[in-house]
Amino acid sequence: MSYKKVILNKFGSPDVLQVVEEKTLPEPAAGEVRVKVLAASATFTDTMVRKGIYFGFKETPPLSPGYDMVGMVDKVGANVDGFEPGQMVADLTVWGAYSEYMLRSADSLVPVPATVAPADAVSLVLSYVSAYQMLHRVAKVKPGQSILVHGAGGAVGTALLELGKLLDLKIFGTASASKRELVEGLGAVHIDYAKEDFVARMQDEGKVNAAFDFISGENYKRSFQSLKKGGILVPYGFYNNAMGKGGSVPVDYMKVALWNILPNGRKAFFYSIGDLRKKNPDWFKEDLAALFDLLKEGKLKPAIERRMKLEDAREAHELIEQAAVKGRIVLTVNEK
Repeated sequence: MSYKKVILNKFGSPDVLQVVEEKTLPEPAAGEVRVKVLAASATFTDTMVRKGIYFGFKETPPLSPGYDMVGMVDKVGANVDGFEPGQMVADLTVWGAYSEYMLRSADSLVPVPATVAPADAVSLVLSYVSAYQMLHRVAKVKPGQSILVHGAGGAVGTALLELGKLLDLKIFGTASASKRELVEGLGAVHIDYAKEDFVARMQDEGKVNAAFDFISGENYKRSFQSLKKGGILVPYGFYNNAMGKGGSVPVDYMKVALWNILPNGRKAFFYSIGDLRKKNPDWFKEDLAALFDLLKEGKLKPAIERRMKLEDAREAHELIEQAAVKGRIVLTVNEK
């Protein structure tokens, strides 16, 4: 049986993405599961993988992008317990999810409630787990505190807003004017970064307990200046560097490390979902399971602006790089 996947034979622009057809399905080895992929996210992180600039990523082309997926168990290899064909599962793949079928280690899979829609479920795997862990595991915010969220209209940003609202946080979110309605609808105070100096606004508001910043470079410093005493900056991305707008990943790391050493009453901690998963693999499964519970209870409603076909991955990447997406894009790969 043949199947389709999106590959890149070299790092580069969205044009390097192409759909190919494989003639035979991969066979699971011992401890592996073959998954029929139902949905995969198209994220900014995927665009960094495609460009070959995702920090710490060592794979080389040819490869398929795709940082997360939700799918159906299609076949199990030997010595696999707890999974059976027809069961819905999720995984943080990092790469490879832009494919109709893929092999995964059974140890990395997380069961997905059968009543949850695949598009909603996959929205939680990267974006919401990242937001949940930054709030609860890193910043350890408390009800009633205040936070600043950059890119509040994006995939992780909207997740931070929705989860922050559940904690009764006072939330300030920077985003373009076109995303104001979305940001305010999720309970945050919108700050148009093109027209307003967020540092001055934070000074007027009494500063915040935590700031979540994926912009990088000078923005990290400005976010750090927006913190109350005892506050924490959580950098989790390098947008400016990835978009060729300046900045240096090693320099940013050094700056943040220096701020932690200086006696300024504030701290900063880089967040990486991959690094935290390696250190505490059980946390990822626990946190994703907690998010699935919130989704089933109707307390979460992921902002999905577009559902696109696997074959439209190139267009999805173009939209992401144009910052034209409110919330997230989900690639529908297979039907159940």
